Amino acid sequence: MKSEQVKLGKNLKRIRTEKGISQGDIARSLKVGRSFITNIENGKTNPTLATITKIAKALGISPKELI
Repeated sequence: MKSEQVKLGKNLKRIRTEKGISQGDIARSLKVGRSFITNIENGKTNPTLATITKIAKALGISPKELI
């Protein structure tokens, strides 16, 4: 399970930085703290499918691309 969390986090960080979107931008879009996004990117949090879908929407990608 941990490897999936790490993979998700790396994908999130890579896509976010490629698009020039900050952690704060994503956090504001989801109405969560920036630390929540940091924890996802570091593989410390296992977000729900609903949260993954919201993050993908904020990035303008499909959830499949994020996972």
